[in-house]
Amino acid sequence: MQDLVSLFVKSIFVDNMVFAYFLGMCSYLAVSKNIKTAVGLGLAVIFVLGVTLPANYLLNKYILSPGALVWLNPDYASVDLSFLSFIIFIAVIASIVQIVEMVVEKFTPGLYSSLGIFLPLIAVNCAILGGSLFMQERGYETLAEATVFGLGSGLGWFLAIVALAAIREKISYSNVPAPLRGLGITFIVVGLMGIAFMSFMGIKL
Repeated sequence: MQDLVSLFVKSIFVDNMVFAYFLGMCSYLAVSKNIKTAVGLGLAVIFVLGVTLPANYLLNKYILSPGALVWLNPDYASVDLSFLSFIIFIAVIASIVQIVEMVVEKFTPGLYSSLGIFLPLIAVNCAILGGSLFMQERGYETLAEATVFGLGSGLGWFLAIVALAAIREKISYSNVPAPLRGLGITFIVVGLMGIAFMSFMGIKL
């Protein structure tokens, strides 16, 4: 249990998808103009990571890994389908994102309109695919570890985009020099937030 808590905290702060690996920056910068849309997209990312990581873990363990098909037949022990990982992972992510898009459009059309093209683009969000690839590379041994890592990574991305959205809303009322208005000051803020998050790397978990 302690290992899962450590993994959860580490995936939020130490291995933050935005500040440690710079994944998902396109939608992170584009949808962080106000808190409402940032919260909506952040929750969608948490859900997608929380569902796709366990699903891709099971696919990787029982189908894609070298020798994973031995449960079907001992003759398949030499079969290696790991070259299909990218295609399978993306297919699972795209399916889950499509479900999320339909639910959001059905129940919160205002949020759906605010998010625009960036909601379906979660399917190609680097942070989503990166989560599955990190899970595969690090070789998490249990479904619980993969699930905790997915939820923690999603929550880390959520905190990052909501924090930036809150800062950008305040900046809109500030006297920012003309050359830095817009993305200029945003890049500076993101850089400072990244430096701040680097302090968490000293945590020993």
